[in-house]
Amino acid sequence: MKRTVPALLALLFAATLLSTAAEAATHITFVTDWKAQAEHGGFYQALAEGLYAKRGLDVTIRAGGPQVNVPQLLAGGAADFGIGSNSFISLNLVKQNIPIRAVMAIFQKDPQVLISHPRRDLNSLAEMRGRPILISDAATTSFWPWLKSKFGFTDSQIRKYTFNLAPFLVDPNAIQEGYLTSEPFTIQQQGHFTPKVFLLADYGYPGYANMVLVPQKWIDTNPKAVQAFYDASRDGWYDYLNHDPKPGNALIKRDNPEMSDALIAQAIDKMKRYHLVTGGDAPAFGIGGMIEKHWREFYLTMQREGLYPKGLDYTKAYDLRFMRGALQNFK
Repeated sequence: MKRTVPALLALLFAATLLSTAAEAATHITFVTDWKAQAEHGGFYQALAEGLYAKRGLDVTIRAGGPQVNVPQLLAGGAADFGIGSNSFISLNLVKQNIPIRAVMAIFQKDPQVLISHPRRDLNSLAEMRGRPILISDAATTSFWPWLKSKFGFTDSQIRKYTFNLAPFLVDPNAIQEGYLTSEPFTIQQQGHFTPKVFLLADYGYPGYANMVLVPQKWIDTNPKAVQAFYDASRDGWYDYLNHDPKPGNALIKRDNPEMSDALIAQAIDKMKRYHLVTGGDAPAFGIGGMIEKHWREFYLTMQREGLYPKGLDYTKAYDLRFMRGALQNFK
C-alpha cells in the first residue's frame, strides 16, 4: 500500500520523537545490598511497572550479595545509586569523609531482631541480660553497644554467630540475632516451631534502614534525576505493598531463582504487620521520609558508646531536599 508524503513525514517525526526520548533517558545503575528479595520489592515494582521510565530514567537494578560492598561501588563509580542497609553505613561514610548521602529511608525501623525458642522465661530484651547470645562480628560494633548501654548486656554473653542456624535449632536455651523478614521464617520451616521474635526498634533502637544512597556528585550535577528516582521508588513501594506485587516479584525471582513465593509472601506480611515502610516518619512525610531529629538521636546514641567521635558532622550523612521535593510534587 502506498503511503502519502504527509504520512511518511508523520512517521518520521514520530520516530524522531521516540529516538529523542530514548536518548534523553538518564541511565542509573542501582545496586542492592543483598540478593534480590522482597525487601527490595518496591524498587523492582517501580522497574516492572515502568515508573522509572515514565520519569525519564533508564534504571538497571544490580543485585548485591555477601561479597558486594555498596559504598565502595558508589565511591568508585562502578554503580550510580545503591542501598544502605542501616544508618551505620551512612555515618561511617561521614567518618571516612566520603561524599555519599542517604536521600530516602524505605524502612522506618531497622529490622534487626533477637530470637529465642518459645520459652516462658523470656518476654523482653531486659530478661536476656546475662544469657549467652549468638551474634555476628558486625553486630559487636552496631546494635550490641546499644544493648549494653540500654539493658546492661555484657561482652561475656557473646557467642559467635556464623549465620548457621543449626546451633540455635538444637539448643532450646539459645538466643541469636536475626533479620525480621528472614531468620524467623527459616527457623519455623527448619525447626518446625514458631520462635519468639524481639524487634530491637520496638525497644527504642534508633536508626533507619534500607536507604537509598546517592553520591554527592549526582546530587550536585543532576538533582532532577535523583528526585525522579525518589518519586518513582516511593510510588513503586506503595504499589508493591498495596496492590498486586507479582510484577516486582517476577523480577526478584529472575534475579534470584532461589527465592520462593512463600519466603516473599511472609516478608511482605512482616513489612506490613510491623509497619517497616509505613511507620515512623512515613505518615507525616511519605514513604522514604526522614527527619533530622532521628539522625541526631542515632548519632548521639552511638557517639556515647564510643562508635563515633564528638563533633562529627552527622548532617552530612543525609539530604532531605528530595523528600521535600516529593512532598511538593505529591501536592
